[in-house]
Amino acid sequence: MAEPRKLSPEEFRTMQLLELDMLEELDRVCRKYDIKYCITYGTLLGAVRHKGFIPWDDDSDIAMLREEYEKFRKVAHEMDPSICYFQDHFNDPEYLWQYGKLRRTGTTFVRAGQEHMKGKTGVFVDIFVMDDCPKSLLGMIFHSFWCFFLRKILYARVGKANAKGLPKLCYQLLNLISVNWVYKEVGKMSKKSSNTSPNRVRTLLYPVLNDYGDKNYNHGKAHFGMLKSWFLERAEYDFEGHKFYGTKDYDGFLKYYYNDYMTPLPVEKRQPHALTSNFNFNVDSKNVREKLYAGRII
Repeated sequence: MAEPRKLSPEEFRTMQLLELDMLEELDRVCRKYDIKYCITYGTLLGAVRHKGFIPWDDDSDIAMLREEYEKFRKVAHEMDPSICYFQDHFNDPEYLWQYGKLRRTGTTFVRAGQEHMKGKTGVFVDIFVMDDCPKSLLGMIFHSFWCFFLRKILYARVGKANAKGLPKLCYQLLNLISVNWVYKEVGKMSKKSSNTSPNRVRTLLYPVLNDYGDKNYNHGKAHFGMLKSWFLERAEYDFEGHKFYGTKDYDGFLKYYYNDYMTPLPVEKRQPHALTSNFNFNVDSKNVREKLYAGRII
């Protein structure tokens, strides 16, 4: 695995502004077609606590319920191709993850440890599709295990190259299972998802364990889903001088996911998520240049 590169403060802020451009474009298309999206996770936290990006956060998060996500997939081609494009497994078979991404046109951003992967790269915004969870406790436990198993099959394409010892062997065995079979299973699981059902929701194959190893973070709860109302009942939030939609009940969501969300992480844990071994931002966008020249770079 290639050594991760540490971005300079200027490079880091440039990446955030490239993501902001994509958020603006997604917002434009979603408003045009009345598609309900929410800024979520760290992006919502940033809006509430910082009125913009968390200073050390290097990615942007959008969530949509399944019905809204499928609407967006059908009109994603209407985004300005000079700014970004939509990527998922169905339009880029080498892209492995169950949720989609917006990719910044003309950029390179290779995740450390994924240099061997053949999917398109670039600065990105995650678009998490939220599917229904079972209602019963037993059903949720099995559902959570099955999601974990399917996700590990997809991740095996990364793990087989980077893991060592027994984990490497496990990933090599999981790598023998067809990715197309995984997506058929996901299709079965998501088919019954509906905006009007009372079920809780989650992104099926997204890791929801405590990423930070911090007792003040509740990520593990998301195994058993989140309230659907958090993605239906929305309000606008100020974010870097723009208005984006997020859950109306930001306090309930952020407490559920982060506990004491107004207290920042300890300094030693303020680390970016998406480490890169190779990047090129190609900052030619007029919008980004104007933002940089306006003094919005840290």
